[in-house]
Amino acid sequence: MKFGIHHNTYSYDGRGAKIFESLKQLVGDAEASEFDSLWLSDHLHQYRFVGRPEEPMLDSWTTLPALAALTSKIKLGAMVTANTTRHPSVLAKMGATLDVLSNGRLFMGIGAANFQEEAEAYGIPFPPTPERLRRLEESVQIMKLMWTDDLASFDGKYYKIKNAYCNPKPVQKPHPPILIGGNGEKKTLKIVAKYADACNLLFVPPQTVERLLGALREYCRSVARDYDSILKTRTGRVAIGTDGAAIEAAVTAAVSDKARRDGIIYGNPEKVKQKIEDYGNAGLEYMIVSFDPTCEREMMKLFADDVMKSF
Repeated sequence: MKFGIHHNTYSYDGRGAKIFESLKQLVGDAEASEFDSLWLSDHLHQYRFVGRPEEPMLDSWTTLPALAALTSKIKLGAMVTANTTRHPSVLAKMGATLDVLSNGRLFMGIGAANFQEEAEAYGIPFPPTPERLRRLEESVQIMKLMWTDDLASFDGKYYKIKNAYCNPKPVQKPHPPILIGGNGEKKTLKIVAKYADACNLLFVPPQTVERLLGALREYCRSVARDYDSILKTRTGRVAIGTDGAAIEAAVTAAVSDKARRDGIIYGNPEKVKQKIEDYGNAGLEYMIVSFDPTCEREMMKLFADDVMKSF
């Protein structure tokens, strides 16, 4: 099991330029603690389940290169890039640039997008879900072509490019790993089986992970893809403390029963380790975790010292 950290709010990082000072400390601590990756949310304003829309929100793809300049080992990505926000050819160029600037540390997260209110606020088209998924499938193909072909051309239903250059190419060969986020059993996991290097399941319990990965295995078999070549990841919140009873009481008071069952791993280090083992037994290989932003760095250190080292 490997671990990444997801920083999904800037509301506790100070104001203005102080936000970046907080990010410097966070990414430095994450790299020193040997987290494999750091992820920023790709939103133009805050996601409705995390905070209020007027809260601070840095653009992920502008911020990630700045973090690359401060680090040397940790992988960097957006959790996950909203496909509707940028044309895939432009996104491919952005990704190649970040991979070059970071000397091969881009972890390319992307999804069909699910935040309609945000799209409407910024005047971005937001087609129905089936079309967004078809657009995602075309986008991933375009990115791979631009990262590997000298001249990339693609004639799809939604996107068309002709003799597009992407130089310099990414450092990672044949291309940076592509992680597709989403729990869609009928469509999203089919796209993963065809084109992705990693899947990302969001806020689901171990039994759901096991079911979804079973579906992914069948889709891989149908397209003659090696199931083991796809990294199985999950994103979710961890609440950890030395006083497990206090952590449990705080989580119980703050979130619904369903959220506790499905999305949050919580308790003292031993309980957190056991829950992660349950996910590993369900087939998961990589956990991308977020922490309470009011004590993020403290929880991150405890998690790194008392949980991660066990894996």
